[in-house]
Amino acid sequence: MKTAIYPGSFDPVTDGHLDIIRRAQRFFDKVIVAVIANPEKKPAFTLKDRMQMLRTCLPDCPKIEIDAFAGLLVDFAKKRGVSAIIRGLRAVSDFDYEFQLAMTNRKMKPDIETVFFMTDYKYSYLSSSFVKQIAALGGDVSGFVPEVVAQKLKQKIKKGKSVR
Repeated sequence: MKTAIYPGSFDPVTDGHLDIIRRAQRFFDKVIVAVIANPEKKPAFTLKDRMQMLRTCLPDCPKIEIDAFAGLLVDFAKKRGVSAIIRGLRAVSDFDYEFQLAMTNRKMKPDIETVFFMTDYKYSYLSSSFVKQIAALGGDVSGFVPEVVAQKLKQKIKKGKSVR
């Protein structure tokens, strides 16, 4: 069974993330969407909230599993029996960083490949950071994220909580 992992903070999950997840499941028997628990970052949403939003956005995807991890991705991937790490590329500017990351991961765990998915052109400009900034400034994010995510962002802002 070919299992891949798609790691990220997903803070929040965007339509671009979901596009890559849905396309990746065509090539793998299972795709683990791995939400990073990074104590050094201050995400807008809790780990539990980010995982729940992903589950809500992917009800029709039986090959998808949502999980969380802390520490080195390659260690988590090895523990889960993963053969590939999925990384999304929005633009050429992403490639340099992603290439360095892929080579570092290969050095640590040579048996785990990195597979790059080009984002659909509709999402090539999209990032979670932009979505949070637009929401914080009162803009409409409904064209960038699923409705459940747009509502969660609105609720946070209504409560006076930061989404940046």
